[in-house]
Amino acid sequence: GFADTHLTGAPMAIPPETEAQILRYHHAERWPIGTIATQLNLHRDSVARILAQAGLPAIHVIRRPSAVDPYLPFILETLEQFPRLRASRLYVMVKARGYPGQPDHFRHLIARHRPRPKREAFLRLRTLPGEQMQVDWGHFGHLEIGKARRPLMAFVAVLSYSRQIFLRFYLGAHMENFLRGHIGAFAAWGGVPRVALYDNLKSAVLERQGSVIRFNPTLLALAGHYRFEPRPVAVARGNEKGRVERSIRYIRDAFFAGRPFTDVADLNAQADAWVIEHAGARRCPEDESITVREAFLQEQERLLALPGDAFPCEEIKVVSAGKTPYVRFDLNDYSIPHTCVARRLTVAATLEQVRILDGQTLIATHPRSYDRRQQIEIPEHIADLVAEKHQASAYRGTDQLVQAIPASRALLAGAVERGEPLGRTVRALAELLERYGVAELKVAIDDALARDVPHPNAVRLALERRRQVLAVPPPLAVALPEQVKQRDIPVQPHDLAGYDALMENRNDHA
Repeated sequence: GFADTHLTGAPMAIPPETEAQILRYHHAERWPIGTIATQLNLHRDSVARILAQAGLPAIHVIRRPSAVDPYLPFILETLEQFPRLRASRLYVMVKARGYPGQPDHFRHLIARHRPRPKREAFLRLRTLPGEQMQVDWGHFGHLEIGKARRPLMAFVAVLSYSRQIFLRFYLGAHMENFLRGHIGAFAAWGGVPRVALYDNLKSAVLERQGSVIRFNPTLLALAGHYRFEPRPVAVARGNEKGRVERSIRYIRDAFFAGRPFTDVADLNAQADAWVIEHAGARRCPEDESITVREAFLQEQERLLALPGDAFPCEEIKVVSAGKTPYVRFDLNDYSIPHTCVARRLTVAATLEQVRILDGQTLIATHPRSYDRRQQIEIPEHIADLVAEKHQASAYRGTDQLVQAIPASRALLAGAVERGEPLGRTVRALAELLERYGVAELKVAIDDALARDVPHPNAVRLALERRRQVLAVPPPLAVALPEQVKQRDIPVQPHDLAGYDALMENRNDHA
């Protein structure tokens, strides 16, 4: 059988259970190599290779001459120069040189002589207490918050010596959350390791060309503040940060799988308790005679001291306020005073709070929302805008009225002094102006002022008395609804003489 080889001639990996069958049939059942190969649909060379790997001596058989023998020096020289050359291409080359055999048999011959790649051996990496931590993000699905769907990311940091874990969940792997994770880990450990090891995260490494690395400047600022060295792992060397990768798998299986929680705050509270109680009770790989918790207490003494102040990690964003009293940040709209519209403002946000600043002046503070398309408002912002709009409407009406009838200024001033609302007075006089006209209203206002009654009702009475004296009909509203206009269209009556003659003829026949 030839089921265990590729078309390239390279042997396929034989599953462990098949290897166990080969060993059992050879040792327990005393089957020869040919019988095992036939029954398991394998090539006899594969069976011999498995037995040789198990420590059995190679079985010497009398080798008959083969048609490929004259070409073996050429084949071995070519494979040494081009070890990945496909068997099909090598067959064409040998065929052109006179080889009489068939391609199927030739592939198995090549598989026996193809050089095997060398396996790389890795040393177990050991670190001193307080020397190194490893950092990475883990993705744990998504959360539905109102109308928003946000990724649930776990910031995981592990001390390489004691295997002490710091675990914190965030809604997104933003740079600010990356910084918050570091600050939280240092605070929880009460100190800072000397080296932080990263994979090629965008939060850590912006660009890499060979050995030349350009770190994220914000991460460098954090490292300078806490006095640790950021260090990326070598390319294709995931084993260098195997501690944090194994910790993420451990978190998935031992903590997150099937765990109910109400929100991110509840999940983080459970994570803190799990890290202390469950993860801290496991055996330390560096010294299995003690637990991770006990190893961490030894390592904690070797950590660098924390600085006096924490590194600032607010999300800072410059936003533009439009005509409405809101600014948009992280999928939601937050209210601002109406006096701050149409300008550039600054948003400074923590995980719980959103502050809005005009230059250095704080103009609004809101609780942060992780929903989307929501309007988070301070009631005073909207109430002040509504009040100004009403006041502006009254001022516009006042300007129009005073411009048409200058004497109305005195009447309005007198009405305000008597406690009358300015807006209501202006609207009443504007309505009279529209119905009676400038000339009539001017006379009526002068009459009301002469009587020392600065009120729209006094103006209205003066207009009615003047109308009765002049014997004119009451004024009608200028603007009529469209259906009223159509109903009042005059209709020309028809001549009914023809109907009268028709009726007379009917009476005569009767």
